[in-house]
Amino acid sequence: MVQKTYPMTAEGKEKLAEELETLKMVKRPEVIDRIKIARSFGDLSENSEYESAKDEQSSLETRIAEVENMLRFAEVIDVDSIAADEIAVGKTVSFTDDEDGEEETYKIVGAAESDPFSGKISNDSPIAQALLGKHVGDKVAVQTPGGDMHVTITEVK
Repeated sequence: MVQKTYPMTAEGKEKLAEELETLKMVKRPEVIDRIKIARSFGDLSENSEYESAKDEQSSLETRIAEVENMLRFAEVIDVDSIAADEIAVGKTVSFTDDEDGEEETYKIVGAAESDPFSGKISNDSPIAQALLGKHVGDKVAVQTPGGDMHVTITEVK
């Protein structure tokens, strides 16, 4: 079976490694302590603190496994090896909506590090999929849930 790779920037990989360290060295011991304290309250069948701590432990262990998997199969993108005006993971792109003239700017990152509120969109998003491989000056049709959006690429950094 072919493993999925996780394209990301070097910065994104570093942040994931820091998150993993925090999960293992800080959060995990905290949850273990909460479970120990909740156990000391007695009957586990009616102990909501114990159930809550066990649920948190389950979520924590799931996230640790996810982050470890992403790091194991990380594909760090070297943006310096890609043409300066070509859109790729790790680059910031600005484009103008052909209909209303509004300009938007996004950094295209791997799904593991996307944060739309910070202007970082996943390479799997419809906008990024339409833009990847394009160049400054290209006109692109982006399929969105609200209908097609036609844009002109104005800058790639």
